[in-house]
This record gives sequence, structure tokens and C-alpha cells, in this order.
Amino acid sequence: MWPYPKVIAHRGGGSLAPENTLEAFQCGFNYGFRAAEFDVMLTKDLVPVVVHDEELGRTVAGQGLICETFWADLAERDAGSWFGPEYATARVPSFEQVLDFCSRHRIWMNIEIKPAQGFEEITGKIVAEVTQDFYQKANFVMPLFSSFSMQALAVAHEVAPEIPRGALFDRIPKDWLEQVQRLEAISVHTNQRYLKKENARSIKDAGLGLSCYTVNDPDRARVLFGMGVDAIFTDKLNLIGPDFA
Repeated sequence: MWPYPKVIAHRGGGSLAPENTLEAFQCGFNYGFRAAEFDVMLTKDLVPVVVHDEELGRTVAGQGLICETFWADLAERDAGSWFGPEYATARVPSFEQVLDFCSRHRIWMNIEIKPAQGFEEITGKIVAEVTQDFYQKANFVMPLFSSFSMQALAVAHEVAPEIPRGALFDRIPKDWLEQVQRLEAISVHTNQRYLKKENARSIKDAGLGLSCYTVNDPDRARVLFGMGVDAIFTDKLNLIGPDFA
């Protein structure tokens, strides 16, 4: 039984606000979402921040890599003007700022650990430590870690075994069950484009949760739920609402 919400706001506010900003999480909340997915990586001084791209330039002003930028510098950079002038004051939030926002608003979190290349172990470690410390003080439903990096998830498992994990795959690999069992994960997360009925059946028969990204068409969402998918991540918060399932 999937114990979490079935429709999850992708990167906080989907396509309706600048992704992975506090403004995005407020947008998702305003649309009634009480579940959000977001990405966490590390700055040069090992501060966990909520941002998707390793490289500056698309959503965050500047050039270079997040892992080569100090937090004090990154925190001052424009992270919203690319979306619209009304978001010119939006900034990259720290992981702790997002934890605080989501816990205060009772938003369940799918935390994607998204390490830069070569930072897999340290990212898994720090994200797990910060989350574990936060939840020792917070009275709220435990989040779920997910990652394409099995190495990062393995370290997160060692550091905070009580926080559940989901293995994230673009396409379901042949050894998916071995990888999931090795991590003691509770779910498989995958690209909805490539999910086949037989994959869905095998995952559900193994007693695991199954979620799909990024589902922006209501008809496709219905098909996926009909295949046994437990949860979907969506950018179209105005088309696929929190109670869609």
C-alpha cells in the first residue's frame, strides 16, 4: 500500500512558477498540493541547496557549476527572472529553508538527491544527515529519498536508515530488483514514457511502490493509474490537481 499522496508537484510548482524556488512551493501549496518533489545538490562549501541543474545559466544567473560556487554567492543570484519579471527576487533556497517551508505547510516531500559528478557519496551523506537532524525535531510524516545515483542512496541508507528510499530509473534496467533490494528501497520511480505494463506488474508483484515522472497529460495519468502506478509527478498543476487520482 502506497502511504503517500498520489499526485506530487514536480519541483515545487511545476510549470507555473520558477522551479525549485520558495515561490514554486508557495504556488503548489496555493493550488492545493500537499506533496512536492525537489532536487538537492551541494555548493562548493558543501551547503545543500535546492536546484536541478549542475550548471548555472538556465534557471540561475551566471556561469559555471553549482559545485564550484559558494553558498553566499549562489544565494544572491537571480533564480526567477528567466520565468518572468515578477519573479526577479526569487533565489535558490537552501535545503533547510525548503524543509522548514514544507514542514510548516504540512507538505510531504520526495527529496531527490542529485549529486554532481564525483560528489555522490558526500551528497548522499550530507542530505541524509540534514534530513535526519531536521526530523528529530519535527513532528511530521517522514519524506522519501530518491536518486538516479545508487551510490548516493546507499550512503543515505547507511546514515539515515529510517528514512525510506526510492530507486530512480529513466528506463527500468534488467537488474532493477537486485538494485532495489540492495538499497532496501520501498519504491521504484521511473520515466512514464518508457514504462511497460509488464514492468509495472512485476514491480507491484514485488510489493513495491511505483511512481512516474513527468506526467502532464490527464489521459496518460489515467492510463498509468490503471496500470497500477501509485503516484505521478506533474508540472501541470492546473490540469492534474492533487485529488486527480
